[in-house]
Amino acid sequence: MDCAGWGVPQHAAIVKFTLGRRTLHCNQCSRRRHVSVRGGHALILVTTGVFNYLTARAKEEAMLTLPVLRSIETPNIILRELRRSDGPDLVCFMTQPRYQRFIAHRLKDEDEVFAFVSRQLAVQGDTRRHVFHLVAEERHSSEVIGDGFLISHPDKSVEIGWGLHPALWRVGLGTEIGRALIALGFERLKADKVWCKVMRPNAASVCLAKRIGMVQSETRDNFPVGHGRFEQVDFFSIEAETYFNLPY
Repeated sequence: MDCAGWGVPQHAAIVKFTLGRRTLHCNQCSRRRHVSVRGGHALILVTTGVFNYLTARAKEEAMLTLPVLRSIETPNIILRELRRSDGPDLVCFMTQPRYQRFIAHRLKDEDEVFAFVSRQLAVQGDTRRHVFHLVAEERHSSEVIGDGFLISHPDKSVEIGWGLHPALWRVGLGTEIGRALIALGFERLKADKVWCKVMRPNAASVCLAKRIGMVQSETRDNFPVGHGRFEQVDFFSIEAETYFNLPY
C-alpha cells in the first residue's frame, strides 16, 4: 500500500487500526512507526499529514464507539439508558395511537415493546454502537414518561428524536428531553452538528425543535416514514459553534 493512497505526504501509510495505537508502514521505504493516540492527539508526530489523519480518526472513533451514555438530569427528568424494568412503563405510552401518530417505528403491543427493550439492552456496552435509545424518567415519581434517541453518523453529525406520554403533552417536558438530547450529542458524542426530522403535521414538535435552538434546514415532500407511509418532512439542525455560544 502506497503512502499516497491514504492522502498523506511522503512515504507513510496506515495499515493497522486498533484503539489507542496505530502502526504506520511504508511499502516504499519499509519503515514502521508505532503511534499512540489519546484524546484525539497523536503523541508521536511522523509527518503533518499523518498527524492530521490520525487526529481526525481518533476524534471519529471517540464519537462513534461510546458504549454507554451517562445519564443527564434536567429540572424534572433524568434521561438515561434503558433498563429491563422500564418495559411496563414504555408499554403504557408507546402503544397509544396518539403517541404513534408522528413516529416511524410503531410497536403494536406489549410483546413488541419488550422485544425492543431486549434489543437495546443487547447493544449496551458494545464499542461498535452508534444508536442510543434512552428513556426519560420523571425525577419525583421515578416513572418512565418518555424516550429519545441519538444516532451518530460518520460525518460527525448526530440525529435525535423524542417522544412523550400523551398525558404529559404541553407542560414543557418534551422541551427538557430535546435540550438534554442536544447536550448529549455535542458534549458526550462530540458531534459537529445535531439534527432531527419532523413530520410537517406534527406542529408541536416543529415548535419544540425551534424552541431548543434548532433552525429549519430543509423540507422534503413524500419522504418515506415507514410502513409504506410518505409525509412532508422538515429537517432542523444546530451547529456545535451555535450550541456552545448559546446564552445560559
